[in-house]
Amino acid sequence: MTPGANFLFVVQAALTGSRPIIVWAILGTITGTACWGVAGWLGVGLLFKAAPAAYLGLKILGGLYLVYLGLRMLWRIRAGATPGAADGRAGALSPAKAFRIGLVANLANPKSAIFVSSLFAATLPPGAPWTYGASAVATMVLISGLWYAIVAAALARGPVLRSYHRMRRRLDLATGLIFVGFGSKLIVADA
Repeated sequence: MTPGANFLFVVQAALTGSRPIIVWAILGTITGTACWGVAGWLGVGLLFKAAPAAYLGLKILGGLYLVYLGLRMLWRIRAGATPGAADGRAGALSPAKAFRIGLVANLANPKSAIFVSSLFAATLPPGAPWTYGASAVATMVLISGLWYAIVAAALARGPVLRSYHRMRRRLDLATGLIFVGFGSKLIVADA
């Protein structure tokens, strides 16, 4: 639930997208959570320890992707992009693109894999039945989905949207810079 790239993307979708776009953005994000959950359950952390180059490669690619998302947002602001839909909400994302960005933004963070792997290592005893791991992954996905649904529902309300549209350029600028910052930090941070 800590704010990061996933959170910022869901917030952006909630403030600028239609209800289907918001749903697909959340579905993409929680699909990424499920992927990291299964990877953590299966021991991707051990893989990253055994092959540090795999972790480094994922970290750099993930960071570059987040920087790309931020720079693209900043470029749209510079180009003067405005909402295209009749109700004042952005029409730039298709459901498939919202899903893909949510998924890739989540998978672009290898620190999620390390966190999930350490969580499984600390809580699942060796030889635990497969149902324990599957239940843990399902619980992570459920919590993630509920959290993002609550965030989106709170932000996709009339007063919040009106406030956002009054301050849109500044908030989009801040969001773009934060994405660039997250990506840059991921690229240069130690494991």
